[in-house]
Amino acid sequence: MKGKRYTEQQILDILGQLEAGTPLSDLTRLHGVAMTTIYRWKAKYGGMTKDETRKFRQLEAENQRLKKLVADLSLDNAMLKEVGGAKVVTPGTSSQAQTPLKKQMVTLLRDSFAVSERRACRVLGFSRTTQRRNSPKREKDQRLVERLRTLARERPRFGYRRIHLMLGREGETVNHKRVYRIYRAEGLAVRKKERRKLSVGERQQKPAVSAPNQRWSLDFMSDQLASGQRFRVLNVVDDFTRECLVMHVGTSITGHDVVRALEAVVRFRGAPQSITTDNGPEFAGKGLDLWTHGRGITHTFIRPGKPVENAYIESFNGRVRDECLNLHWFQSLDQARLILSAWRQDYNAVRPHTSLGGRTPNEFARLEQAG
Repeated sequence: MKGKRYTEQQILDILGQLEAGTPLSDLTRLHGVAMTTIYRWKAKYGGMTKDETRKFRQLEAENQRLKKLVADLSLDNAMLKEVGGAKVVTPGTSSQAQTPLKKQMVTLLRDSFAVSERRACRVLGFSRTTQRRNSPKREKDQRLVERLRTLARERPRFGYRRIHLMLGREGETVNHKRVYRIYRAEGLAVRKKERRKLSVGERQQKPAVSAPNQRWSLDFMSDQLASGQRFRVLNVVDDFTRECLVMHVGTSITGHDVVRALEAVVRFRGAPQSITTDNGPEFAGKGLDLWTHGRGITHTFIRPGKPVENAYIESFNGRVRDECLNLHWFQSLDQARLILSAWRQDYNAVRPHTSLGGRTPNEFARLEQAG
C-alpha cells in the first residue's frame, strides 16, 4: 500500500504538537506515521519556522539548478573537445559543401553523448536546418539555378517575373517567390534606369479596342551602325493583340515606303479601322493620306509633344531599345535587318506578354480568332 505523502505544512504542524507536549505514541496513532519518520522529520525540520522552511526549499531548488547548469556546461565542454574545436565554416568552402560535414559532427555528438539534435546543434553553433537538407532538393535547386543563368544570358533584360513565365512555358512548376529568391541571390537582377518625374497634365482618353485590326500604332526609331551611319526603323503594332506587324529598316524611309510596308501587311491580314501616328513628315505627307483615304482608314494624329497619347507603340519602342538595339553592335544594314527580323519573330511567338496573361501575341490572336 502506498504511503501518504505529507506536505511541509503538515509536517511542521505535527512537530509543533510534539514540542507542545503531545506524547509521541499519540502522534503516531493519530496521524498514522511511524516513530522513525517523526524522528527523521525532527532532524530535518526541528526548530524551523514556516518562513525558514520556505527559504530552505528555495535554496534547495537553486542548488539543484546550479548543479544542473554546471553539469550542462561540463557536458558542452566535453562535446566541444570531442569534435576537436575545428572550424567547419571556412571562407573558401561553399554552403553546400559544408552541410555534409555538419551532419557528421552532429551525428557524432548524438551517438557519443546521447543528446538531442537541438542540443548538439546549439553547442556547435549550427542551424538545425542544416540537418534537414537532402540531396534531391539541392540538385533540383542547382538545375533551376543553371536554367535561370541560361535564360538571363539569353535575355539579359528580362526580369524575374518574365523569366518565371518562360519557365512555366517550358513545363517547369516553380513558385515565383522561389524564382525571385534565386534570381536575387545569383545577382541576375536587371538594373533599372531612373526616370525623370515630369509634370502630368490632362490627357486625352483614347477609345478602347476590343478586336484585332481596330487600331494600329506607328512610330519611328533610330540607331547607328558601327561605321557611324544612321538608320531608322519603322514599327507597326496592333494595339489589341500587341503583335508587331512591321519592323522596316532603312537609311531613309519616306511616306511611300510607309505605304508599301503597310500594304504588304494588309494583303494577308486585312486593313485596320484606324491608325495612330505622330506628326512626322512621313506620316503627314500626301502618300499616307491618299492611301488611308482610299482604304477608308481613319488616320489619327497625336498632339505635338504628347507621345504618351500613343502609349502602345512607345512601350513597344522601349522594349526594342532595351532588349535588342542596346545589346547589339551592327556592322551593316543587312545585319541590322536580320537581327531585328529575328527579334520580331521571337517577340510575336516566344516572348510572354504580361498584359496578355503571360501569352505571346500570336497565341492571344489565335485565341481571339477561335473565340
